[in-house]
Amino acid sequence: MQLKTILHHIERHRSFVYGEIRLIGDAPGDLVLEVDVRPRANSRPVCSRCHRPGPGYDTLAQRRFQFVPLWGILVYFLYVMRRVHCETCGVKVEEVPWAVGRHRITTSYAWFLAGWARRLSWIDVARVFHTSGETVFRSVDMAVEWGRARMSMAGITAIGMDEILWQRGHKYLTVVYQINEECKRLLWVGQDRRTKTLLRFFQWLGRERSTLLEFICSDMWKPYLQVIAKKAGHAVHVVDRFHIMSHMSKAIDEIRAKEARRLKADGCEPVLKRTRWCLLKRPENLTERQEVTLGQLLAYNLRTVRAYLLKEDFQGFWNYVSPTWAGKFLDRWCTRTMRSRLEPMQKVARMLRRHRELILNWFRAKGTISTATVEGFHNKAKLTTRRAYGLRSSRTVEVALYHTLGKLPEPVGTHRFC
Repeated sequence: MQLKTILHHIERHRSFVYGEIRLIGDAPGDLVLEVDVRPRANSRPVCSRCHRPGPGYDTLAQRRFQFVPLWGILVYFLYVMRRVHCETCGVKVEEVPWAVGRHRITTSYAWFLAGWARRLSWIDVARVFHTSGETVFRSVDMAVEWGRARMSMAGITAIGMDEILWQRGHKYLTVVYQINEECKRLLWVGQDRRTKTLLRFFQWLGRERSTLLEFICSDMWKPYLQVIAKKAGHAVHVVDRFHIMSHMSKAIDEIRAKEARRLKADGCEPVLKRTRWCLLKRPENLTERQEVTLGQLLAYNLRTVRAYLLKEDFQGFWNYVSPTWAGKFLDRWCTRTMRSRLEPMQKVARMLRRHRELILNWFRAKGTISTATVEGFHNKAKLTTRRAYGLRSSRTVEVALYHTLGKLPEPVGTHRFC
C-alpha cells in the first residue's frame, strides 16, 4: 500500500488531494518526509474569517505544516496558500482543514502531542518528538479549549473544593472538583483563594445548576464557608476530615517543639528528640523502631504525651454512625481538651465547637460522598504542577490541571493512544 493511500484513509480532506511525496536526507536521524498538498481542480478557497467560499485572488509563498511523525521520521505537508476575495471580509488568506489560523503544525499533530503530554512531562514530549515546549503548550491549550467547550455539565450534585500552592510567595489556586460516585473530575480553577474567587465559580456554574447541588466538601477556610452558605446553603456542607486532623497534628508539633526546647534549657534528658513522626503517624503505620520509641515516650508525664493521647482519643469520633452520638462525643472531647491547659489543643477545640454542625455533616453524608476524593485530587494536582515545572504563569498551570484532571472529551481520531 502506498503512503499516499494511507494518508487518504487517515487524513482525508475535502477539496484537497495529496501530490508528490519525497524522502529527504540520508542518515536515519535526518530523514524527512515532504508531502505536497494541492487543491482540487475548480475548488474555491474558503475565507478564514466567515468560513464561506469565494473566488480566488492570488497565491502566497509555500508553507510547511508539521504532521504526526511516521516511524520516527518527521513529516511535513507543503501547501501554497491561496487568498480569497470575500464579498464580506475582503481579501483574506484561505482556511485549510488540517491546521488552525497561522499555526505551522497540523491539528492531528497537536492532538497527538496533547495526548502524550498527559502521560509525560511537557519537556519530555518536546524532546522526544523534536519540537519546542511552546508548541506542546499550544497543543495542550487547544485540547483544553476544545474539551471545555464541549464538556457535559449534567449530573453535578456533589463538589469538593480546595486550594493548592502553585508558586512561592503564597500564590494559590482555588480548585473545584466534581466528586459524584459516577464521575470524578476537575470542574474549575480560579486564581487566589478569596471570596471573589469562589463567587466566580458559582457564577460560572450558574444559578440553576447551583440549586441542584446536594453535597459540598471543603475545609474551614472562612471565605469558603461564607460563599457556600450564601450560594448553596441548601446543600449538605461537609468539612474535610483531613483538614481537621491536620490542625490537630500541627498543635501536637507545636507543643512538642516548645517542650523539647524547655527540656534542653533545663538540662533534662532529650526524650523528645527524633520523636516527631512517632507522634504524628497513625499507630498502625509506625515502624518497629518507632513503636519502641513511642512506648518509651508514653511512660513520661509530658505535655506532648497528653496532647498525643487527646489526638488518638479523638480518632474514635470517626467510628460513629449516628450524628447525635458523634455530637455528644465531640462535646465531651472539647470539654476535656479545654481543661487540659494545652493552648494549641484548646485552640483546636474552640475551632471544632465553632464548626460543630458542619463537622457532624460528615456523618449525615457518610456513604454518599468521600472527602478522601478531594485529597486524592489534591495530590494529583500537586504532581501536575511539578510536571509542568518551568512554565511560570498561572494560565499555564490552569491548562495543565484541566488537561490532566478534567476528563475532557476528545475527537475520535486515528492517532489516539489508549
